[in-house]
Amino acid sequence: MERKYSTLVYCDLIAYTIKEKLGEITDGFLTGLKVSYDLAEEGYLQTTTKYISVVDANGRKYKITVEEDDS
Repeated sequence: MERKYSTLVYCDLIAYTIKEKLGEITDGFLTGLKVSYDLAEEGYLQTTTKYISVVDANGRKYKITVEEDDS
């Protein structure tokens, strides 16, 4: 029997996996700090896009964006 997956969007899963594993796969050079959401001013989720704040061992900050690819 073929396994069917939900048509949900997995930006959360991808973003949190990157955040949690980044330090491990870079031997601590990069650290995932937090995952932020694309919120409207009123506070609701505007899109499924997630932003991961990252810092390297030199203190430089980065932002990784995870979003759906509709192509």
